[in-house]
Amino acid sequence: MSKLVLVIDQGTTGTRAAIFDPEGRPVPGGWSYREHTQIYPRPGWVEHNPLEIWEKTLECIRDAVRRSKVDPGEIAAIGVTNQRETVVVWDVRTGNPLYNAIVWQDRRTAPITDKLKEERLEEIREKTGLIPDPYFSGSKIQWLLENVEGLREKVARREAVFGTIDSWIIWNLTRGSREVLTPEKGGAHVTDYSNASRTMLFNIKRLEWDPELLEAMGGIPEDSLPTPRPSSDPEIYGYTGPELNGIFNGKSIAVAGDAGDQQAALFGQAGFTPGDVKCTYGTGNFILMNTGGEIRYSRSGLLTTVFYSLSKGRATYALEGSIFITGAAIQWLRDGLKLIEVSPEIDPLAESADDTGGLYFVPAFTGLGAPYWDPYARGLIIGITRGTTRKHLARAVLESIAYLTRDVVEAMQADAGYAVRILKADGGAARSDFLLQFQADILGVDVVRPLVRETTALGAAYLAGLAVGVWSSLDEVGRLWREEKRFTPQMSREKREQLYAGWKAAVKRALGWAKEVPWAYGY
Repeated sequence: MSKLVLVIDQGTTGTRAAIFDPEGRPVPGGWSYREHTQIYPRPGWVEHNPLEIWEKTLECIRDAVRRSKVDPGEIAAIGVTNQRETVVVWDVRTGNPLYNAIVWQDRRTAPITDKLKEERLEEIREKTGLIPDPYFSGSKIQWLLENVEGLREKVARREAVFGTIDSWIIWNLTRGSREVLTPEKGGAHVTDYSNASRTMLFNIKRLEWDPELLEAMGGIPEDSLPTPRPSSDPEIYGYTGPELNGIFNGKSIAVAGDAGDQQAALFGQAGFTPGDVKCTYGTGNFILMNTGGEIRYSRSGLLTTVFYSLSKGRATYALEGSIFITGAAIQWLRDGLKLIEVSPEIDPLAESADDTGGLYFVPAFTGLGAPYWDPYARGLIIGITRGTTRKHLARAVLESIAYLTRDVVEAMQADAGYAVRILKADGGAARSDFLLQFQADILGVDVVRPLVRETTALGAAYLAGLAVGVWSSLDEVGRLWREEKRFTPQMSREKREQLYAGWKAAVKRALGWAKEVPWAYGY
């Protein structure tokens, strides 16, 4: 029996392909990564080229298979995980995108979501677990329908469809395959419940698209959206089509697992018990807490979301705090300010300062997410003195990541009604011992880093493998989780609270800035 699982992890800044064995370990050499272009047409607008993403995906798959030297016949399934709320619209006849992908960070639809917040806040919160914000997919689809010439007519003729990035990847993987859910659309036009729950169009109680919300956001036709499915489903989404034949030596491989990147990361961290919490330190920070089969609505500015589903019509839920810019701020230091040449340089630079010298950095480049939800907040550096140097700014950037995470964890504890005892950390920036130690200090709880740090890809592997029998149960998967390093708090409570009070004062000064100078941001 085939026992390996190939994963496509399509993120905000790049795409990774990785192959995992039955022990949940990366296969030696079985990975590849490619960055893609970030497009900024106007202030506050962020786009990606969907064709570039697909081309990079193919390159990564090809490289991972070649470098690992595995026999494609050993690959039992393909799992997909993705940057979530980002939207693609494409022509099902040609496979060509009809506009660039509008990225989750994009803020162009703030006027649309401001109106939704005024008119439908409670309805949207009750049905979707979300707060109206440009972050989510629904208003992006509305913008496309209203601004791309001829698109509404193409959609009405069923020539064009929408999807989040997972849908775009799965459609291309299965394009031309004989065994797909919706063959008339050229490939499997599907998404999973976790990704659907990030659109602001999906009823998380009924686990289906909500007709009233579709109408409220510009009259989006339901048949233009992907079919929502469980995250791991024995009814396979589809099989790879002709475009993949050359890579897999003519074998068609089941595409069987799908989850948004943050849900996949909690799954990869074996967060199967209600109360389990993880934080992914990536382009942004995303903190999820498993709340089991209960839909728990937030009173503290968090989101309620689908965590995963293993069977049709049933789901496990989570509370989530989404922080838009954290690791991206490190990239900004590298690419924007040229303060460092490569991202890992930030750690020794930050550690060379005993403290920030009173400097605070608020990375509100595209507004602030949970628990503030202010699309008009903008980035801020405050506390600059004549003695401020690059090492102080580097340290302030890393510390801001930990402060933002504490904001969310505090809100999460208030909503859940019990204290977070351990924070499981993953993602690229979790490589930083300095960051995770400061995180433990500012939270006052242990922070644990797993042996396999690419838990997003690992979670998608588990979901795909569960669908085809590589793993038989959550218990089996849970036994595979391994701790690599634990960080325990070293800072005094008095110092912790003093630093955090300064952070809250800095955030207060960043809120609402783009509303005060709207002309500078295209509003």
